Formats: sequence, structure tokens, C-alpha cells
Amino acid sequence: MPATTHLHQLLDQVPESDLPTVERIIAALAGDDEPISPELERRILEAAASIDRGEGITTEQLNRELGL
Repeated sequence: MPATTHLHQLLDQVPESDLPTVERIIAALAGDDEPISPELERRILEAAASIDRGEGITTEQLNRELGL
């Protein structure tokens, strides 16, 4: 499966309330001229796999844990 297809599938699973955060992250990455290191790419793919397994948390849960 092409990487963009997988990213679209992941994006479709993001709760509507979290989309502004995702948009900021993608915009920051798109504006970065530095290539992604193999280590960072590995960590991003591991995080995506974790989310696919249902191990992620919502932004609301994270904010509660951080006391925000």
C-alpha cells in the first residue's frame, strides 16, 4: 500500500476535534527543508502502528494527563 494511502486511512480515523493539531504537525513537517532521519522515520512509523493497534490516546486524554 502506498504511504499516502496509509496516511489518508490514518487521517480518516482522527477525531474531528484533533484535526487542528494534526494540521499543525503536517504543516510544520511540510515546511521543514531538513530530511527526516531514518531514526525519526522509524519512530513515526512505530507510532502510527501503535495507533493502528488502538494504543493511542485522544488529545483530550493527553491534556487531562498533563493537567491542561
